[in-house]
Amino acid sequence: MRALFIIILILPLLTYSQDQINWMNWDQMMAKRQSDSIPKKVFIDLYTGWCGWCKRMDATTFKQKAIVDYMNQKYYAVKFDAETRDTVNFNGIQFVNSDPLFKKRAINSRGKPHWFAHSILDGKLSYPSYALLDENLIRLAIYNGFKQQEELIGILFFFGADQHKYYHNLLYKQWNESNQKNKQ
Repeated sequence: MRALFIIILILPLLTYSQDQINWMNWDQMMAKRQSDSIPKKVFIDLYTGWCGWCKRMDATTFKQKAIVDYMNQKYYAVKFDAETRDTVNFNGIQFVNSDPLFKKRAINSRGKPHWFAHSILDGKLSYPSYALLDENLIRLAIYNGFKQQEELIGILFFFGADQHKYYHNLLYKQWNESNQKNKQ
């Protein structure tokens, strides 16, 4: 009886899965990355306070269990307000807001973009946007717009499982086979 009671107490701990993504800011991610023996890839969610689709991502896709579990397992998840006044240090460059003295009229009104958001998104400021960085903080890809669970899990898996490293081999093989058929 006592063993059954202990099993009932321990079983939920063994099957525990998190119910939300472990979002962190840029500085927290950098500190976590330095303390981990094996760094992970970085998923950056670039959002703004006025972006309705950003809020919808937070309320739906980012709440899906498969997304939460895979994101927490394979990525450092960074929430980055693309209009923040915070200073970001990245690759020896200090990024600031493009107009740090600008005052918003209301909390949900548009502000001025941050130079880090501008840089990581190649100047294409659209929200929500997502930047994926590898373990060495080299940008792998940029995605923008609302994503359903199936599309986002595909993106997360493609990079999280390092499939992006081998995809060009598949394309090259298909191109070669196509050329061989055309020569015949």
